[in-house]
Amino acid sequence: MGERIRLLQRRGRFLVFFRGENLVIRSVALWLAFLSQSCVAPNASAAHRLVVQGNGKLAIVDREGNVEWEIPWRDIHDLHVLANGHIMVQEGPAKVSEIDPKTKKVVWSYDSANANGNAGKRVEVHAFQPLADGVVMIAESGPARIIEVDRQGKLLKAIKLKVDKPNAHSDTRLVRKLASGHYLVCHENDGAVREYDADGKVVWEFAVPMFDRPRAGGHGPEAWGNQCFAAVRLESGNTLISTGNGHGVIEVTPEKEIVWRLEQKDLKGITLAWVTTIEVLPNGNYVIGNCHAAPGQPLVVEIEPKSKKVVWQFDQFGRWGNSVPNTHVLDVEGKVRR
Repeated sequence: MGERIRLLQRRGRFLVFFRGENLVIRSVALWLAFLSQSCVAPNASAAHRLVVQGNGKLAIVDREGNVEWEIPWRDIHDLHVLANGHIMVQEGPAKVSEIDPKTKKVVWSYDSANANGNAGKRVEVHAFQPLADGVVMIAESGPARIIEVDRQGKLLKAIKLKVDKPNAHSDTRLVRKLASGHYLVCHENDGAVREYDADGKVVWEFAVPMFDRPRAGGHGPEAWGNQCFAAVRLESGNTLISTGNGHGVIEVTPEKEIVWRLEQKDLKGITLAWVTTIEVLPNGNYVIGNCHAAPGQPLVVEIEPKSKKVVWQFDQFGRWGNSVPNTHVLDVEGKVRR
């Protein structure tokens, strides 16, 4: 807000305070109006109820920031909320599980480490997606494939992935099956987003740029790279990509032109670190995950993309810690692209 302002006392409808060494008196109404325009504090009307995982807990947090549901749960990269209210989430390095929040019990699971030809292989799962008729899509890093299975674990489909720098921990991050039947895949270690058709052919590929900067190690704001985390196909046909340790989001056309970019310091008072999830709300706003950003920084922000104005932020570092890679906003009317 600029200069530090020290409030002395309230006198009727006026505030008396010091700016530097100068005594200033202003009306309460004018002062409150100034605050409302100058701060990026959360807008109560824009607050979201959401699912969050961090500090060994999976939880639902209400609009006021209170925990309304919680269970012990280890690290994740992906999660989904099903139509019946169940939560689909990672369990360990290679298992996908469905939880009934009412009972806090796992009601279904699939272990990629031991099923459908993977026994004895190093397998990690960082992305999955519930599909129609109970089918679940799972991206398997290590075997470098996308599979679809039914609820009995029967393999219905498998396609191989193109991986230039194989690594079971980082072959993929988030993967989504599109309405076209294609698969949009973030290849973290390759620094690339690839779109595969139903037969596994790469039909579109975008190498996330380094923007003429040298690679720098780490996970926080000091890092630099192109290890993309999420990709969302917009109605326009363009693709939003979160650049991970590139600290931002880019919008890319089918012709691979970057037409919009959010950079590390674009949001007032906020430093972006490892940018993870993207949710596109029905009103056009973007909800963005800000992982490894350290105390004093929000874990999630909602922005209006054209103005890059922050309209809501979720800042509970003390409760959830420095590794909150995925959240899921709830109670939003209309279709959310995620």
